[in-house]
Amino acid sequence: MKVAEILESVTDFFKEHVAPPHRIISYESIQNGGWKITLEAFEEQEYMRRYAKDELLGIYEVLVNKQHNITSFSRTSLRYRSSPAEK
Repeated sequence: MKVAEILESVTDFFKEHVAPPHRIISYESIQNGGWKITLEAFEEQEYMRRYAKDELLGIYEVLVNKQHNITSFSRTSLRYRSSPAEK
């Protein structure tokens, strides 16, 4: 499977189960033959729009095994879309 296919699979998973992804920040191969992917996803989008608040972005770390299945994901931080990303 190509990197683009893995990223598309992760994007589809997030659309269906977590929150709509905004963008993929990074991806890297890990020692066991899998991938570690970091992405930003919109959080509570409807609530934020309804109350005229800035959109929230959750930063997630996703682990994908060598069979290209998502084995885990976790939100590592949360920020307003207009706030600068942490370095």
